[in-house]
Amino acid sequence: DAVESFWIERVHEFFSGKPFKIRLDASRSLRTVVRDVIEQAVERQKTTPGMYYGGAVLQHLVGAKLDCALGKGHLAHNSFSTADAPGARAGDFFLGDVAIHVTTSPGEAVIERCRENLNDAYRPILVTLQHGLTVAEGLANNVGLGDRIDIFEIEQFVALNLYEIGKFAADGRKVAVLDMVSRYNEIVDDVETDPSLKIELRR
Repeated sequence: DAVESFWIERVHEFFSGKPFKIRLDASRSLRTVVRDVIEQAVERQKTTPGMYYGGAVLQHLVGAKLDCALGKGHLAHNSFSTADAPGARAGDFFLGDVAIHVTTSPGEAVIERCRENLNDAYRPILVTLQHGLTVAEGLANNVGLGDRIDIFEIEQFVALNLYEIGKFAADGRKVAVLDMVSRYNEIVDDVETDPSLKIELRR
């Protein structure tokens, strides 16, 4: 049993050290492309206790998407551990009067940060997974903020922007995905110490 456990752990370490993969296939929806990489991160997280791959991937996907839409230099990027630390900044990204929060599991703490944003004259946006959408909306409604916080599901938030950046053309969409993945990997290089967070494109 001990030997078997040892080798199972080595296998997990091996695959945890590999980048996530996105397959470029024109027949697949852009939402599916986004979903695939998030599912890989969540699955890896299950086999690596203490590592929050899902949250890191969400945060950096949103950051890469914003950079592709607005151009580099409009927002600051931080490591996921910095953004997720106790007493962290009042948002993962700030743009104009907007504070953007990215989380896989919305709870009362992020809704409270949104309330603080509103008190500070910021407009809060919350980006989360599909299953977190209903939870976030419920929590916001419970504290009377349901009509003051914009809550988005990550797949739509990213995919729709890729369509717009690609001008709704087949070649444009492909370039938009390539640019987003390239920018995502640059962000991981700049702010993270774990290269396995990168994304590898398969054609």
